[in-house]
Amino acid sequence: MVKSLDICICLFILALDIYAAVLGWEAEEAQNQKLGKFLDVFVCLFIVALDAVGGKLGLKAYDAEGQERHLKLWMIECKGPSHGAFVLGIGAASLLVIAHVIANSPCFVTMKTSSNKTLAKIFLVITWFVMLIGLGLLAFGIKSNHESSRESCSVKLVVVHVLKYGGYSCMVHAFFAVAYYATATSLFTWGD
Repeated sequence: MVKSLDICICLFILALDIYAAVLGWEAEEAQNQKLGKFLDVFVCLFIVALDAVGGKLGLKAYDAEGQERHLKLWMIECKGPSHGAFVLGIGAASLLVIAHVIANSPCFVTMKTSSNKTLAKIFLVITWFVMLIGLGLLAFGIKSNHESSRESCSVKLVVVHVLKYGGYSCMVHAFFAVAYYATATSLFTWGD
């Protein structure tokens, strides 16, 4: 887990360094456009990497949660909190938020053409919904694995697989965040 977080932090710092270098360079317009496209592709790949690692952490949190002792009686399930699931869930939620901030950052995203504005706005709304749903699921899973919540009992239908679906929503967020970023920055143009 630590290695993947370190890699993501290093990639983020590298992306910021490249972005600062792009702003500082004074080259011809065509070369700046090529460099801008490269930076846009790099940011898209970075968003996918953050969300993929966040999704993987969410799935590992679900696995760690499953390793704790469970007592099941009909539809009622009692389980103890899992510190590993708690930590992995926080990591997944953090990476989801970081990827969302980068995808929506005004430093990277500026609406460049009018032909993509409507599509970009649609992807923006979907990205926000997916992020809120995923963050809510991960927060619910984190809360259920917090040490202060000792052994909790609940109806099985309510709390089953919350961290797993939170991890999946990180991966879905990657698709919509990249689609938003690509349309907002005119990485690809549709229409005229």
